[in-house]
Amino acid sequence: MSGQPQNLLLATLTPASRTSLLTRLKPVTLLAKEVIYEPDSIPKYAHFLTSGIASVVSSMSNGSSAEVGIWGKEGLVESFHLLGNAKIPTRCYIQVAGTALRMPFKELQKEFQDNEELRDCILQGVQSHGFILGQLAACNRLHEAEERLARWLLMVRDRMESDTFFLTQEFLATMLGSRRTTVTAAAGTLQRRGLIKYSRGRIHIADPEALRSVACECYATVEELYRNFYSSLAVS
Repeated sequence: MSGQPQNLLLATLTPASRTSLLTRLKPVTLLAKEVIYEPDSIPKYAHFLTSGIASVVSSMSNGSSAEVGIWGKEGLVESFHLLGNAKIPTRCYIQVAGTALRMPFKELQKEFQDNEELRDCILQGVQSHGFILGQLAACNRLHEAEERLARWLLMVRDRMESDTFFLTQEFLATMLGSRRTTVTAAAGTLQRRGLIKYSRGRIHIADPEALRSVACECYATVEELYRNFYSSLAVS
């Protein structure tokens, strides 16, 4: 996997386990807005992202929606579907175009049951992701839009490993569970302060450190969880 985009979960596996999986995983390109799985359904494929961002979104009966989870190259997008037979009520789609290694979900489901090492890695990721979800739920309830937008942009930056990416205001509103006017005002404030540059969906983080000072305290918590996703397994 040297020299190629990597998935952090796969990178922590022993060479034998990783090689066994890689022979069955197919590299694919994922376009923005591409649906990864629908609510209350069994996914067709399992995706180990190697670049890009996938958003997990919860929708209400009135048509409003908000992001309740985010996946980058740290794990397996369909992790929660492996835990049992409960229906997953969320939808997942690609927010920032990227790449992935994928295989039929039912094949990975069998591998998850048979391969203890893979199962431990996936469960470690689910636990860390669960902690992140809890932090974001509190953040969305307690913090102002400008703080949350700064936190969210930094989260995307961490996963993309780039200061520049493409996101529409519609996406941003969904991600923050806010009105577009609220997101526009928050983005405008950050831009006037010289922290970001935003034009026609292209976002450039001009001053990451200053943006971090604007972000709410949740960013530091989420950042630590993200960076430690599989660290305990990697050194064991």
